[in-house]
Amino acid sequence: MKKSLLILLVSSVIVVSFQVARADGLLDIFKRKYGIEPITDPLYEESCGECHFAYQPGWLPKASWKKLLEPSALEDHFGENAELEEEDRIKVLKFLTENAADDSSYRLSKKIMHSLKKGQTPLKMSKTRYLHRKHDEIPPRYVTGNKKVRLLSNCDRCHTGAKKGIFEEDTVVIPGYGPWNKLDDD
Repeated sequence: MKKSLLILLVSSVIVVSFQVARADGLLDIFKRKYGIEPITDPLYEESCGECHFAYQPGWLPKASWKKLLEPSALEDHFGENAELEEEDRIKVLKFLTENAADDSSYRLSKKIMHSLKKGQTPLKMSKTRYLHRKHDEIPPRYVTGNKKVRLLSNCDRCHTGAKKGIFEEDTVVIPGYGPWNKLDDD
């Protein structure tokens, strides 16, 4: 009798502990998150999204974001002047490095990091092996030959869930051609 009561008590404590941990979000570290973490910083989204798709921080490692946000790099940001007020630059840099691919629990960020060579600091997400591997089957007419897309880095042109960090194949719609999963490519 005492043994079964003890087992019941211990079992109850374990169940309640897991329920409390789950409610507090403590078990999130064990959860595999799909896609890439969406942007949560309005300053970054406004500052960078003014000229191009604001890439989620999880696309690149911290070292890449640090290089991209150096004052001299912003002065000539791929041929454009993207300078920020110093206070804003520091805030944006903090957001990007705190949410970079290095420490992300999102599946896509982990895959990106695994595709990089040790110490590699790409300055363009379109230069990562992961991105190229995922897009190698796409005929040029859908991207570079498509006036509505033009570049692989224009993620939001085809990935309808890009802003939310969703890049699954079933959410891809190629402008002028239709849904990726319905295209018949000969």
